[in-house]
Amino acid sequence: KEERSYMENSRKPFAIYQFIDKRVVTLVLSAGFCDLFGYDSYAKAYYDMDNDMYKETHPDDAARIADAAFRFATEDGKYDVIYRSLNKQGDGYRIIHAKGEHYYTDTGVRLAQVWYTDEGCYSADDNKTSSFTHSLANALCEESFIKATYYDHLTGLPSMTYFFELADIKRRQIKSNGGRPALLYMDLSGMKYFNHKYGFAEGDTLLQCFARTLAETFGNESCSRLGQDHFAAVVQTSGLNSELETLFDKCRRINEGRSLSVHVGVYQHWYDGIAASMACDRAKFACDTLRHLYSSGYSYYNLSMKDEEEKQRYIISNLDKALSEGWITAYYQPIVRAVNGRVCDEEALARWIAPEKGMLSPADFIPILEDHKLIYKLDLYMVDCIIKKIGILRDAGLHLIPQSVNLSRSDFDTCDIVEEICRRVDAAGISHDMLNVEITESIIGQDFEFMKEQINRFRERGFAVWMDDFGSGYSSLDVLQSIDFDLIKFDMRFMQKLNEGNTGKIILSELMKMATFLGIDTVCEGVETPEQVQFLQETGCSKLQGYYFQKPIPVEGILQKYEKGIQIGFENPEESDYYDTVGRINLHDLSFIAQGVKGGLDNYFNILPMAVIEIYDGQVRFARTNQSYREFMDRYFAFKVNDKQETYHDKPKDAAEIFIKTLVRSSETGDTMYVDETLPDSSIVHSCLRRLAVNRCSGKIAVAVAVLSIVKDETGTTYANIARALAADYVNLFYVDLEDESFIEYSSIAGDDELALERHGKSFFEASRKDALKLIHKDDRERFIKAFTKENILSEIDRCGTFVYSYRLLKDDVPVLVNMKAVRMQHDRKHIIIGVRNNESDN
Repeated sequence: KEERSYMENSRKPFAIYQFIDKRVVTLVLSAGFCDLFGYDSYAKAYYDMDNDMYKETHPDDAARIADAAFRFATEDGKYDVIYRSLNKQGDGYRIIHAKGEHYYTDTGVRLAQVWYTDEGCYSADDNKTSSFTHSLANALCEESFIKATYYDHLTGLPSMTYFFELADIKRRQIKSNGGRPALLYMDLSGMKYFNHKYGFAEGDTLLQCFARTLAETFGNESCSRLGQDHFAAVVQTSGLNSELETLFDKCRRINEGRSLSVHVGVYQHWYDGIAASMACDRAKFACDTLRHLYSSGYSYYNLSMKDEEEKQRYIISNLDKALSEGWITAYYQPIVRAVNGRVCDEEALARWIAPEKGMLSPADFIPILEDHKLIYKLDLYMVDCIIKKIGILRDAGLHLIPQSVNLSRSDFDTCDIVEEICRRVDAAGISHDMLNVEITESIIGQDFEFMKEQINRFRERGFAVWMDDFGSGYSSLDVLQSIDFDLIKFDMRFMQKLNEGNTGKIILSELMKMATFLGIDTVCEGVETPEQVQFLQETGCSKLQGYYFQKPIPVEGILQKYEKGIQIGFENPEESDYYDTVGRINLHDLSFIAQGVKGGLDNYFNILPMAVIEIYDGQVRFARTNQSYREFMDRYFAFKVNDKQETYHDKPKDAAEIFIKTLVRSSETGDTMYVDETLPDSSIVHSCLRRLAVNRCSGKIAVAVAVLSIVKDETGTTYANIARALAADYVNLFYVDLEDESFIEYSSIAGDDELALERHGKSFFEASRKDALKLIHKDDRERFIKAFTKENILSEIDRCGTFVYSYRLLKDDVPVLVNMKAVRMQHDRKHIIIGVRNNESDN
């Protein structure tokens, strides 16, 4: 006691240490030491030296001097370091020079005595330091680049290897004192995003702040930075939950509030014979269960996790064998074209059937392979399976359709996945458009610009890239704004929401409309009921996937279905473009058929009747209809449209009905046409028709139809009705807006007062002069073009009240004399009516 008292009262700044159980333990601190480092009490000084010796040391110097102290304690030689320590006021650093030597007591115990000298204030500003201090500062900068062996160079905490030695000793100490030891594995959640937002320098500052908080909580020598943003600590379990909550609270305030949530895995059943490294692995396993938690939290390792750990080890150690011996096989689930019910794509899915364990779920092995950066082996193996399958189907004489493969984010980190896939496909002589690449939306946000570049590389090489699980994350629309995709696959949760009211239907329908406007194809997965199929067909989802059609089966199963004649059937690739166009039409959206239709809808799904009608082989057939159109046909025509897509009309060319004639005309000319029909109850149906596509293989022509209005016309004063009344006398009537030269054309066949076709157009006078080159007899063309100008017509109308002109019009290459008459609309000088009359019909 006398000796300790004598030493502690010394005004010389020094300390005496002893190396015990792999760590430096403080024996004596002098009064001069306490004064130099700002301690008011010996108790606080001794506590800090044993638990957080480097708390006031500059973060850049902590690891270096800790490593030097460890070497000094374990090896011969002297201790001679300079470092920066926070001054008493806490507003700057002073330069400390520490020198130490070993000596032995009478009983042979080796001790270390270290003397400390204050060399003055530290400043990075050269103008504020003396030449001596400047030299010391330069030396500090040089020494700060020395990497420590036993201590982490950034945080000053023990390195992983050294920590495992300390942890084993700490565990024995806790047990000998009657406590229960536990090992913690800690992860700062979102460090990659933090570095991207604030920069790596700020990220290092956060790591240093977190390390200091750990040292204050558990003791400097009881913690470690294992690497990156992963830390560990050895503690006793008594009061641990409360201690962790306190740690979380402290972490929210470090680094001026710019912090991250902390995930902690706890391994508490730390028995003899379990090395610290194994305990750390199990604590990490518990921590990994929190990966989807967005706030701080902790998880204890338990027996169920032990089973998961064993399964993980099995998967990792047996992956190569499973691939080489065929335990993993490719199953294929069809993707069906909504409009024709044919398989237009197939998705390859991995199935692992282990000899001793049976079927392993993809949810079991895929996340494990992703975590351990091994998934690239599986994904490239699946590409090889697809290539082999294409050859099998080709040899069987079946249509070849694109196959899709799912890629993981780690594929892009572990290899050049774009080049690897290109090399395999090219070696097999397969066109790149036969392979679709599916990338889950959630992985794109990880290093966004990098992933955007890789997606562009795939598309530039001719591969179609699909966004898988669209809507499962939080940035789907942001991603679509920045990256071009060929198709988006809607997550199956959309299907699960369809039966929960109209909200889910409205959202999905609007998303389909958005995809159509963006020119992106669509697939809905998880389709299981006929009601879902019908809704998706109406909303324009072009492709469907789910158990309603078929579960995934191996290629052998596909061939067996063809042998038995029970296959769904592959789509003819030469017809794919046609069905792409027809299938994308959203029958809940009028914009695909006509522009400028105004007026809201009282009920979103009580919408305009719409359909897609096919004309082919002398027949008219409904290809697609929405519920409103089916109800319309049943109510007004007693015709039931069903899912069998039965023939509507056998001989459209011979039909007298106004609608059929308009339908045929639209299919032939490709023009958007309007037609009025009179119903039995005197209501007038106003419909719009537009040709969508022509099937190059079968000759089918698809025409979109929308019923715009059904009204009871009491006055008969609409322009369409006027056109109907004059149809027997006039071949064409034009209603022209003189301001913008837009027009509506009502055309008919002379003598047929049932026909009143309506067509809208722009630039009437210019269009008429162009038509003259094709439709007017060659001897009359030049004279007509010279006479038929807006100025001439209005001048003649203003002078005489009417403009009259005769010429020969070609009808089926036969000249027919017609007479044109133009007058202003009464009380509306902005519009004129022009009628074209067949003079020869009077004879």
